[in-house]
Amino acid sequence: MYRCGAWLLLVLWLSGCSPAPSESQLYQIYQRDSLKVGILHGPTSYYVGVDGPVGFELELSQALADKLGVKLELYPSYHLDELLQKLDSGQVDYIAGGLTLTERRKGKYRAAPAYRWINEVLVFKQGNTWPRTLQHLTDTVVVVKDSSHAETLQQLSLDYPELDWQVHPSLDNDEILQQVVDGNIAYTLTDSNQLALNRRFYPNLSIAFTVRDNLPVSWLMADNNDDSLYAVLIEFFGTMYQGGELIALEDRYFGHVQQFDYVDTLVYIEAIEQTLPRFKAWFEQYAGELDWRLLAALSYQESHWDPKAKSPTGVRGLMMLTLPTAQQMGVRSRLDPEQSIRGGSRYLHRLVSRIPERIAMPDRLWFALASYNVGWGHVEDARILTQRQGADPDKWLEVKQRLPLLRQKSVYKTTKYGYARGDEAVTYVENIRRYYDTLLWVDERQQAELRLQQQKQRLTEQPDRVESTEILPPAADTPPPPY
Repeated sequence: MYRCGAWLLLVLWLSGCSPAPSESQLYQIYQRDSLKVGILHGPTSYYVGVDGPVGFELELSQALADKLGVKLELYPSYHLDELLQKLDSGQVDYIAGGLTLTERRKGKYRAAPAYRWINEVLVFKQGNTWPRTLQHLTDTVVVVKDSSHAETLQQLSLDYPELDWQVHPSLDNDEILQQVVDGNIAYTLTDSNQLALNRRFYPNLSIAFTVRDNLPVSWLMADNNDDSLYAVLIEFFGTMYQGGELIALEDRYFGHVQQFDYVDTLVYIEAIEQTLPRFKAWFEQYAGELDWRLLAALSYQESHWDPKAKSPTGVRGLMMLTLPTAQQMGVRSRLDPEQSIRGGSRYLHRLVSRIPERIAMPDRLWFALASYNVGWGHVEDARILTQRQGADPDKWLEVKQRLPLLRQKSVYKTTKYGYARGDEAVTYVENIRRYYDTLLWVDERQQAELRLQQQKQRLTEQPDRVESTEILPPAADTPPPPY
């Protein structure tokens, strides 16, 4: 743990021209026993998932707080300008949100050590005329207010005075991308990582060209002569990178979205709307401890939700079970959708239970999914190979790099279970992760729309209220009105 006297003195020594230790930012963090972080809402940084707040930036900041041995105190916001005000007033120690250091920000703020690199791209709707350069733009480029993209366009307009662009006063990046898909906005600028995530839901988003490339992403800090926290961050990111923790975190949130198939994504979203409803109740019923949407994503990868699917190897049905596996799981007819889903879920739960308990989620789940595809024995062979090569056999990030080696004779002849198409198992898991994310997004949108419709219906069915000059107190068990 970093909270040791010698280490703290070293950091304070490294900070050189910082204020006296009793006044430094790091000292204040220890005194209040909390790291205060302003964090931007968004799919690449922080959002509220099924089980509560999650996100790449959240986990990264939590790792720093854990290293320091203090609590993490978050200040989430949808608006960067609001977070900048908190940073200016000293209410937060830094801002996390996948930010790039623009020229304007350089004049007022300090970038922490970079931990990612992204490209800034111009986006348009698939099917519209493809603009190859800025000179080919035929409509307005709309971007988020006070964003790095707005500053980019402002700089570009100096060289391209005919460039038509504007900022939107209220929409965020994801909402603007949706407006592009809906045809209400012709063009926008976005970061490559944000586009990769959004294309799972909006496959019609296309890259016209790259505006700026290889941009460093970092946390934003106050620009003053206090280097105490900055010195900690240099050591923190160095350790995270060398230990593989940073790469593992990247893989968890973004590793499965690098490959994009336009047609496959369109077909999948259509299947969610038209085919999935036939089987949804059974996925929910038999999901057990797993998310039913993950089970459905697995089924789509296996059969595209075709209950009569059959492969040349003899696996059949929605969950593409082999005959021996079906018999073990109590499935009499693999072509019966309900039996197939029940049997597939039982089999997946069995595979999860075979994974050593020391392996945490989600790696535990990725190993089980790979086993569903290629067999537990081959996954175990890949784990042994990983250990032989000095890497961690309990990390999916490491093992998925060794699974493809099971195709090589020089490698598989040294393993217990021999040859396997391990590369296909890796692709299999990544596909399911993408399908799951897309289904999660579509299902949550459908649920939100349903709640809105129900609320409107209740309002229309509610009888007209009788106006009265008498104000009655609420009942004893009724909470007071939220005035």
